Amino acid sequence: MSPIQNAGPASNPFAPYGAKNAAKPADEGLQDRFLKLLVTQMKNQDPLNPLDNAQVTSQLAQISTVNGIEKLNATLQAMSSGFAANQSLQAAGMIGHNVLMPGSTLQLAGNRGTFGIDLAQPADQVKVTIHDSAGQAVRVMDLGAQAAGSLPLEWDGKTDAGAQAAEGAYTVSVSAQRDDQKVDAQPLALGTVQGVSQGTQGVELNVGALGTASLADIKQIF
Repeated sequence: MSPIQNAGPASNPFAPYGAKNAAKPADEGLQDRFLKLLVTQMKNQDPLNPLDNAQVTSQLAQISTVNGIEKLNATLQAMSSGFAANQSLQAAGMIGHNVLMPGSTLQLAGNRGTFGIDLAQPADQVKVTIHDSAGQAVRVMDLGAQAAGSLPLEWDGKTDAGAQAAEGAYTVSVSAQRDDQKVDAQPLALGTVQGVSQGTQGVELNVGALGTASLADIKQIF
């Protein structure tokens, strides 16, 4: 068997690649760093126990996987930015419109007060109670059975005694049951969208006295 001879740096097939990468800045891409490590590993391998093809193929596959994940992340970021911009445009079109959103306040004006309720599940029995500023119940509305989802409602200002309630601010509470089991229900308040802004959680709507709301909070638009 002939002795193993050192071919020298000039015959190293990876020397050009190593020299090229040595001149790259420290913030080079993840793929280049991965390749540099692989090249260094192959350059310094034991000649009597070299890397087999399976090992090299496995590491090259890892490079491809990492590069693919980086491209996927970049694509998702671009899609997210586009989605946020589209949401802002949609939200801008809501300015000036009335909306129903979670809230218990109710304004009675001109013998008319608009509000709503939202049910997590269908209910066999739904009751809405309207309270005055002192917390006293002035009207109880028996809505019977209702499907799941949001339901807009109006109050004509009549109390349970048949008198006309004074205009102003009231509050609403709602209770719902199905087969003697309580159903999650919440009142909805009416507000007018006055502006749109980009918050930390995405697009936010300025709904005047009701405060801010996300697009997901809006149950109905008028």
